[in-house]
Amino acid sequence: MKFLNVFFLLIALNFGVQKSYGQPIRFQASSVSFTDKKEDGSWNEWSDFAPANVLITLNAKKDLITINSSEVQSFKIKAYGEITDNAEVNIVPFECVNNNSSKCNIIIITKKKEDNRVQFYITYNDVKYVYNIYAK
Repeated sequence: MKFLNVFFLLIALNFGVQKSYGQPIRFQASSVSFTDKKEDGSWNEWSDFAPANVLITLNAKKDLITINSSEVQSFKIKAYGEITDNAEVNIVPFECVNNNSSKCNIIIITKKKEDNRVQFYITYNDVKYVYNIYAK
């Protein structure tokens, strides 16, 4: 528990310090779920989580997030959002463009009231993905 608190403090500090000094942060995904938009603009229910053994790398020095799945997904970080940290959650947001030039938002959420469960969300206009992750 103490390790997780220190880890997330280091993540938050990493974005406040010059990016040139940052080391890549690696996460291991254990499962993934998705949802898509209905015709009326609302979102469908999330799918059941499926096993996902993929490595996710956040490299602030290169402004790059990589998901090493069967097809490697790269996300160029265009903007770093403001970190939200309160008693319930820690949210680290990014505005990105993927390797197909599609805009998306990525957030890393630590749910403090759920034993510090960490999730990695990718949101496009019409589909969302969420990975359950842990530090590698």
